[in-house]
Amino acid sequence: MRIFLTGGRGMVGRNFTEHAAAVGHDILAPTSAELDLLDARAVNDWVQQQQPDVVVHAAGRVGGIQANMRDPVAFLTENLDMGRNVVLAARRAGVPRLLNLGSSCMYPRNAPNPLAEQTVLTGELEPTNEGYALAKIMIARLCDYIGRENPSLQYRTLIPCNLYGRHDKFDPKHSHLVPAVIHKIHEAKSAGRDEVDIWGSGKVRREFMYAGDLADCMWRALDHFDTLPLYLNVGLGSDLSILDYYHAVARIVGFEGKFVHDLTKPEGMAQKLVDTTRLQTWGWRATTSLESGIAQTYQFYLEGRQA
Repeated sequence: MRIFLTGGRGMVGRNFTEHAAAVGHDILAPTSAELDLLDARAVNDWVQQQQPDVVVHAAGRVGGIQANMRDPVAFLTENLDMGRNVVLAARRAGVPRLLNLGSSCMYPRNAPNPLAEQTVLTGELEPTNEGYALAKIMIARLCDYIGRENPSLQYRTLIPCNLYGRHDKFDPKHSHLVPAVIHKIHEAKSAGRDEVDIWGSGKVRREFMYAGDLADCMWRALDHFDTLPLYLNVGLGSDLSILDYYHAVARIVGFEGKFVHDLTKPEGMAQKLVDTTRLQTWGWRATTSLESGIAQTYQFYLEGRQA
C-alpha cells in the first residue's frame, strides 16, 4: 500500500511508522521542509505527483492548556489550513481513502460523559482549546461532506482521547499532561526537592492512551476501511483523576515527595471520557496499561536527555 502520511515526525506519526504492520508498505512522510502543508498549491501538486492509495492525516499544531490559551489564532488557522489543504488535495487527485485524526476536544464542554460520536456540534466548546477544536471539527465535517457528494471517496475520522508516549513533547510550554508531569517530577527528584505543584485541585478526570495503541488502531483501520464509521472514538473507556496520573508518574520516577495544589490555575473540563461502544463493536481495544505506558515514555525521556 502506498500511504501519504502527514505529521510523520510527530508522536502519532512516528508510532505509526514504528508499528510492526508498517513493514512492506510504501510510506511517504515528507518533512515540513520537503512539503509545507500550509501551502495549498504545493500540497496539491505533491499528491497529484505521488498518487497515494490512502492518505493518513496526522499532522497538526498541538499542545496543552498553556499553549492553546497563549496562541489560539495559530491553533485555529494552522490546523484548519493543513487539514483543508490535505483533504482537498486528496479529493482532487481522486485518492479513494483518507484517514483523518480528530481530537476529543471536538466535544462540547457540557456533553454527557462518556462522549458519544453523535454529540459533536451539539453544544459550546471548552474555551481553553476552542480554536484547536473548531479546526478539528471543520476538517472532520469536510471529510463527511466529501463522502456525501462522492460516495466512492471514503474519508473517515478517528477521534482519539488524550495521548502520551514515545516521541512526545516534554517541554512544559508545549506538552500535554503526562509528559509535562514526567518532566516536572523528574526535575524535582533530580534537584532534591520534596514538593511538586499541580494546577488546580487535581480532581478533574482525564483519559490518556498510549500512542502505540492509537497506531495499532490506525493500522487496523487501514485494513478494515470498509467497516469504518464516519467518526470513531479511540480510547480506553475509563479515566483517572489528574492526581492519579501524578501518583502513577511518581511511582515510575521514584519521587517520594508531596504535591501542592495551585488553585488559581485553570483545569479545563471536569471530565473528558470518550464512549468506546462503537469502537468495541468494531472489534478493537487498547492493550497497554498505564504503568507500562508511563515506564516506556519515561525511558524515552531519559534517552533524549542523555543523547
